[in-house]
Amino acid sequence: MAERLYLYPLWLRLWHAINALMFLVLIATGISMQYSNPDAPLIRFDLAVSYHNIAGVIVSINYLIFLAGNLATGNGRHYRIMFEGFFKRLIQQMDYYLRGHFKKEKAPFPVTSERKFNPLQQATYVGTMYLLVPLIIITGLALLFPETIANRIGNFSGIYLTALLHATVGFLLSLFLVIHLYFCTMGATPLSNFKGMASGWHEPH
Repeated sequence: MAERLYLYPLWLRLWHAINALMFLVLIATGISMQYSNPDAPLIRFDLAVSYHNIAGVIVSINYLIFLAGNLATGNGRHYRIMFEGFFKRLIQQMDYYLRGHFKKEKAPFPVTSERKFNPLQQATYVGTMYLLVPLIIITGLALLFPETIANRIGNFSGIYLTALLHATVGFLLSLFLVIHLYFCTMGATPLSNFKGMASGWHEPH
């Protein structure tokens, strides 16, 4: 059996824990502000706004820590996509998730110290961490300081379009969280990946 790998240093685990907790706060408060009955809100509106803003600022600062950590350590290399043959590798990984995993086949791209992410994870994480998260932060800060937003963009209100983009990206990130949690159960055991993020040690299949 392959040996355990220490893949999640303390700074990364702390960043991940703070990010996960604050995103849960953002989702709960965002849903409360947008969709709950004003007469019976999930969270009282003024509190939902305050908690949402505080969590958003924490996520923004935490994102800077993520970027700095990737630059200062070797973790950033896991986000560098090698485009030659990438689509073929992506199809292989998708086939494994849809069919091979349930037939107990060997993973086509097992985790190593040099390859923490499989091709599908890498594409998803790059899109999430370097596109969606910056978008949610930028639009969130713009809404926190609405005087920075253009009054009109074409025939639409600048604030309306900014809020629409913010809500859309928030939905996509919420969807990512659900899918991420599901795929985390596809480790050596359904809980091994969660334990790994707590201890720092990855348990191989």
